[in-house]
Amino acid sequence: MNADPVRDPAEASEASEAGRRRTGPGSVRHSLIEPAVTAVLAEVVFGLVGGPPAVAAGAVLLALAALFAGRYVAGAGILDVGLRSRPRLLDAHEPGLSDWRWTVRQGLVPDGDAQPLRGRLQRLFAARLSEVHHLPLTSDLPADRERAARLLGPELWPWIDPAGDPPAPAFPPDVLAALVDRLESL
Repeated sequence: MNADPVRDPAEASEASEAGRRRTGPGSVRHSLIEPAVTAVLAEVVFGLVGGPPAVAAGAVLLALAALFAGRYVAGAGILDVGLRSRPRLLDAHEPGLSDWRWTVRQGLVPDGDAQPLRGRLQRLFAARLSEVHHLPLTSDLPADRERAARLLGPELWPWIDPAGDPPAPAFPPDVLAALVDRLESL
């Protein structure tokens, strides 16, 4: 049974067909008719002003404009403008300030885990040494490692040295403060 007792199925199909033939603003037909009419009018003006050479040049320019516009419209769906949601990762998350608090707390406690703090500090120092001194921290070259050790100082280098073990299982607060100060001064 029809949900609308006033309209019969023939009227409903005519209404839906009229909706498909809609040429108002925003429809595909309207979006194609407007530039086509403008292009024809431009060609007429070119012909009146410059004659056949202007018509030919105008046709080439309008064809190029149509190709660029078509390429833009066809590729618009694949552009990533940040509107898509980020992929959900089960085993990873982005570090935030709360993660830093936990990482620092765990790195300072004697029975905690200092490895996450050490890894983050190594990445920070690697970035700073690379930016400012053009020195890769993870390089296997002895000269680069010696230069990095000189820049950090002999008392701080063992805490950051990627090849060696840390001097203690936890960071002492004064060493962590010295590392942060040294990172800022680099």
